[in-house]
Amino acid sequence: MSVRIRLTRMGRKKIPHFRIVVMDSRTRRDGAYLDQVGVYHPRVSPPQVEINEEKVLRWLSKGALPSDTVRSLLSRRGIMLKHDLLKRNTPADKVSEALNRWQETVAARAARLAGKKRSKRKAKTGGEGASESPPSS
Repeated sequence: MSVRIRLTRMGRKKIPHFRIVVMDSRTRRDGAYLDQVGVYHPRVSPPQVEINEEKVLRWLSKGALPSDTVRSLLSRRGIMLKHDLLKRNTPADKVSEALNRWQETVAARAARLAGKKRSKRKAKTGGEGASESPPSS
């Protein structure tokens, strides 16, 4: 039996939210699942993702394969990196050190992107004082 970690759709019409579940790959999208490992709310800003890391790591170690979307959600949280390091029998101190380095890299990248967005916004509006309207006569 091939096991996948994938999304199952919940919610009303045009207001979706998803459960991150472990299920047999032959089961239909909203069919019976083996275990629920998290939830994903894409309509809030920023999208909200809640994942039980222990369950996900246990299923990944048993051979479950994540779908493309779930893989990207797990990668953003650093779970795929942790799984890869644990699979290579990396000592626990090195795993935590690598995860800390990864989090610092992600934080630096986010700060750099925020700076670029801010500078683009200033250039678009012509600086800080350009958004004010001229006095009317």
